[in-house]
Amino acid sequence: MQDGIVIGEGVVLDARPASFITRAMGAMLDFVILAVVVIIVLVRVGVWFFETAAASQDVAVIIFSVVSALVVVGLPVAIETLSRGRSIGKLACGIRVVRDDGGPVRFRHALVRALIGVFELWLTLGGIAAITSLANAKGKRLGDLAAGTYAVRVRGGRPASAPIVMPQTLAPWAHTADMRRLPDGLALAARQFLGRAARLAPESRARLGDDLAGRIERYVAPGPPAGTHPEAFLHAVLAERRDRELAAGQRERQRAEEQAELLHRLPFAVADPPR
Repeated sequence: MQDGIVIGEGVVLDARPASFITRAMGAMLDFVILAVVVIIVLVRVGVWFFETAAASQDVAVIIFSVVSALVVVGLPVAIETLSRGRSIGKLACGIRVVRDDGGPVRFRHALVRALIGVFELWLTLGGIAAITSLANAKGKRLGDLAAGTYAVRVRGGRPASAPIVMPQTLAPWAHTADMRRLPDGLALAARQFLGRAARLAPESRARLGDDLAGRIERYVAPGPPAGTHPEAFLHAVLAERRDRELAAGQRERQRAEEQAELLHRLPFAVADPPR
């Protein structure tokens, strides 16, 4: 099973599918809350109807049907849309519903999930959803398959990421090399690759390292010394890029402080006249 979301640079993001037990606990909590809300609303509507006796039996059926639809479908859709995929049960269990590409769910995703959920969650008491979820690699139920969504973990332990360290053998070259600005996506891909390199399969690690090093080398002149390992090259470029950006930021801050100090002086730095 793929452990995360693969972005365009071939790097896996840490957005792992939630376990079946976690999803079941969140769904059960949501089911109980919605059931209580349905009972309370229907009882209040029924009491109002019989006390007023303002409508016929057909009208009562219509009112009950509309109220049930609003609570069973409208309420979950509103909650998932406004919270970007986090109902009360999911919030308690530390999970979130996201799109297949990792983005937040929108109204149409929540609507599809809720409409199909009437059949697979309410009419079958969750039986169809449980079977479908267990058979899918990402734990998707029918509503997720139709909407293009699935549940991911958003709380829990996060594996430590390897720090970016300048290789001592490449420091003299990196300090004098001309490095153009890297595209944000390429720099992020290299950083995530180095953070997960130790957990990748050797073949994938070598392939991704060579690919990223080749793409980044086009922005560096002169190239690294002959025989430089791709990961050492990536470490050197990212470390030097970080240090240069830090130094530039410090110079900019110092320049801003000097300009702010000049604003408090008289024009042309003329001293105040004696009194």
